[in-house]
Amino acid sequence: MKTLKNRRILLGVTGGIAAYKAAELLRQCQALGAEVKVVMTQAATEFVAPLTFQALSGSAVHTQLLNPEEEAAMGHINLARWADLIVVAPASANFIARLASGVANDLLSTVLLATEKPIMIVPAMNQAMFADPATQNNLSLIKQRGVMVEGPAEGLQACGDSGFGRMLEPIEIVDSIVEYFQTGVLAGVNVLLTAGPTREAIDPVRYISNHSSGKMGFALAQACADAGACVTLVAGPVALETPSGIERINVIRAEEMAEAVLAQSEEADIFIAVAAVADYTPIYSPTKKVKKDTATLQIELVKTIDILYEVAHMEAAPFCVGFAAETDDLEKYARSKLEKKSLDMVAANWVGQNNLGFNSDDNALSVYWQGGEKQLEHMPKTMLAHKLIELIAGKYHEKNSA
Repeated sequence: MKTLKNRRILLGVTGGIAAYKAAELLRQCQALGAEVKVVMTQAATEFVAPLTFQALSGSAVHTQLLNPEEEAAMGHINLARWADLIVVAPASANFIARLASGVANDLLSTVLLATEKPIMIVPAMNQAMFADPATQNNLSLIKQRGVMVEGPAEGLQACGDSGFGRMLEPIEIVDSIVEYFQTGVLAGVNVLLTAGPTREAIDPVRYISNHSSGKMGFALAQACADAGACVTLVAGPVALETPSGIERINVIRAEEMAEAVLAQSEEADIFIAVAAVADYTPIYSPTKKVKKDTATLQIELVKTIDILYEVAHMEAAPFCVGFAAETDDLEKYARSKLEKKSLDMVAANWVGQNNLGFNSDDNALSVYWQGGEKQLEHMPKTMLAHKLIELIAGKYHEKNSA
């Protein structure tokens, strides 16, 4: 199934008669779930009014490098960082030449020079201009730098000539964009994750919680998206930015997390339960602050729903991966969770030792499954997440191909 759900695409439009096709490209990307922002060169505005793209995208169109209002709201650096992919369609011979030379004399060329994100160029020009050695050299140079070049197509051109130089049709460009995002080990797979802690209210002021920062879960969500998955992240209260390409659902209490997960679980192919969900919650939470009137205070607690167990025991359960944070007998408790909850995998880590686990930027994992295990050594959580996702993807595909 073709999807660009939650993907951020920056569409660059340069001067040329094919600029009108960019409007349809924008519309088709949005129809597949992408968020699209548009940057136009001055020449492009002579062919299609910026208002057209503004109306279609629902966002302001960016045209000027030195516009104080644009720089204050979203300058060229912010645009360069915002996108998951930058697509220039149409890309004129002049723009390709400037890109090859590293010239940054307008907003779009500056964004491309400033970005570390992937770039896709869709040429559109007269057939003689395309065939010219200078253009061919420029295209060869930008390809060597990692720029993706799609097209051009062959056919009748606006000037009356016939040959290579026509811009690809929007549907062909969309297919290339989708293919770019779906070439990873989880291409086309729906992944549901939980991350962070939950907070169980004692009264309107106080709550029961834990030390989970959400860093591991958010790193895994980004790793899944990088692997081509369509990712939904149910996050407890954490101060972390949403990873690129992710649908995020914010919750506070364990009950809210359970409701959100169970509502999404039927569409999930893989469920990764990273969140440190409270095991107990107060039976009663008063509407007014509890005063410090007595030397002791008793709070009666009741078990919360076991979200991972419920998902793993669905009739058509997804591939389920649990997490176990332990202070002792790591393997014993991890393997017990694997068996008792009928999981496909468990990733276990120590907490309270060597600055690992909660709130740390680093971690190490012991991963267990029926008949196997693997140790993932101490490393940054962002790197560790990609290692774990490679392992999960391999076991998921192995199970589904059996």
